Amino acid sequence: MSTRTAAATRRSSPAPRVAERRRRAQLRRRRLIAIAAAVGVTLAAVFALQPIFHHAVREIALPLRHEDIIRQQARDKGLDPALIAGVIYAESHFIDGRTSSAGAEGLMQLTPATAQYIAHKSGGTAFRVSDLGTAQVNIAYGAFYLRYLMARYGSDVPLVLAAYNAGEGNVDKWIAQARAKDKALDISAIPFGETRSYVTKVLDARRQYRTQYRSELGL
Repeated sequence: MSTRTAAATRRSSPAPRVAERRRRAQLRRRRLIAIAAAVGVTLAAVFALQPIFHHAVREIALPLRHEDIIRQQARDKGLDPALIAGVIYAESHFIDGRTSSAGAEGLMQLTPATAQYIAHKSGGTAFRVSDLGTAQVNIAYGAFYLRYLMARYGSDVPLVLAAYNAGEGNVDKWIAQARAKDKALDISAIPFGETRSYVTKVLDARRQYRTQYRSELGL
C-alpha cells in the first residue's frame, strides 16, 4: 500500500470521530446531571421556605400580636378571643401607640372618657390616660368594654360592635327606630356607613382569626 493510500485510510477511519462523540455525550450527561442537581437544590430550598413565606404573608395580611394578653382577657371576661383580635385588627391593625384624630388611644382605640369610665367601673383607681399606651391595660380595658356591651345588648355581637364604634346612644336610638317599625335592627339598617363597614370588617376578621390562628388564640 502506498504512503498516500495509508494516509487516506487513517483520515477516513471512524475511530477518532466515535471517541469525540462519546466525549461530547459524556460532557452533556455531566451538564444535565449538574443542572438536575441545581434544580433539586432550588426546589428543596423553595419547599423549605414555603412555611416561612406563608407565615410572612399571613402576618402582613392578618397580623396578630399580644396573643397571650388576648387569651388571658378573653378567659377572664368570658369573650371570644377571635372577637377581641378582630376588634384590634379593625381599630389599629395591631400597631401599638396609635392615636386617632378623635383622641382614641392604643390597640383597641379607647377614648380617654371611655377609659376613665371603665377605670371607675372596674376599680382602676390608679389609672392614668397614658396607661392606654401599654398593651396590657389597653386590651384589658377594651375587653372590659366589650363585656359590658355584651351584657347591655344581650350578646348580640353586631349591636355590640356598632356600639363600640358609634356609641351606645346612637345604637339605642337605632334600636328604638327599628322597634317602632316592628323590626329588629339589622346591620344593613344602620344609618352610619362607617359603622356598617366596621361591623362587617370585625365579623369577617373574627372568622379569619378563628381559622388561621386557632392554636395561638387557644381555640
